[in-house]
Parts: sequence; structure tokens; C-alpha cells
Amino acid sequence: MAPRTVPVEVFDLVVFGGTGDLARRKILPALFKRVCAGQMPGDSRLIAASRSELSREDYLEIVRVSLKKAGVARGGPTLEGFLKRIDYVSLDATGEDGWRVLVEKMVPGRVRAFYFSVGPRLFADLAANLKAHGLADDQTRIVVEKPFGHDLETARALNTVLTTHFDESQIYRIDHYLGKETVQNLMAVRFG
Repeated sequence: MAPRTVPVEVFDLVVFGGTGDLARRKILPALFKRVCAGQMPGDSRLIAASRSELSREDYLEIVRVSLKKAGVARGGPTLEGFLKRIDYVSLDATGEDGWRVLVEKMVPGRVRAFYFSVGPRLFADLAANLKAHGLADDQTRIVVEKPFGHDLETARALNTVLTTHFDESQIYRIDHYLGKETVQNLMAVRFG
């Protein structure tokens, strides 16, 4: 069977923790591969957010190094086209700094995805700040990456916080450590 590309709407993807290890080793190379495969509409953008005080140019250098280390980019027009889509915001997940700048960068009416590539202790603050700053609407999705709690109680507490600000259909969970216990916890939280 030949691979098939499913068309998607133009979107803004904000990666919280954009300077972190997960973003540098996995997320950025994967997004670049999607661009190379023609699976990211031309006007879609990536906005990295982290607490690091960096210029856009400083962040683009992080991206270049990350893609080179991953062995996916050696330069050329595709790389330059990818870099043109990227912006950077210094932001405090637990406070007010940077949120107004992020709001100003968002395109009204566009699908928004917020990738929580940070420690689980920041999930509640990010969800609350997205809601408080008017960034959580029907077109918004969040991707929660990392272990989803360390037991059933913490998984339930985390789920309660996220569903306070977002509908279940807007939340996508990814867990690197899907052992039997984690799967049982997620099933219990979602369906039990």
C-alpha cells in the first residue's frame, strides 16, 4: 500500500519547552521531516516557547544544530523554508511574562495546537494560562507529552486540571513510558 498524505488545515503549533531535549532531539526533526514530505501546509507556523531569553536568530541556530545532529538537514531551500516558519517567544509558564507576546503572534481563526513538551508540574499552569489569555477556543488542541502522572491518583488529578480548561476531544496524550500500570491508569482516568 502506498503512503497517503492526509491534508490538514493551516495551523499554528506552539511548542512549550522549545529549547528542551525532547524538542531538540525528537519534535523539531519530526516536524522538518513532515515539511520535506509536503505534510505541513505552506502558511503553517511553529512557535517555540521557553523561559530562555533568546532572540529568534539564537533559536534558529538551535534548530539548525538539532536537525544536523538528527541527520535530517544539511541545508538548502527546504531547510530555509522550514526556518522561515519558526518564531520564538520567551515565556514564563507559571507567570505573566511573555504571554501577551504569544497572543499577538497567533493568527485569529486558525487551528492552534499547543504541545506541552515540559515537565508535568507545568501542565496545570500552561492550561490555565492558555485559557486566561484567550488562547483556548474550539480550534485549540493540546498535546500532553511526558509520563501522565506516576500513579492513578496523580493521573486523575492531572486529568481533572486539563479538563477544567479543555474538552476531552481537545486533549491528546503521549506517554513515553507506557508500561502496563500507566496504560491501566489512563484507561481508568478516561473510561473508569
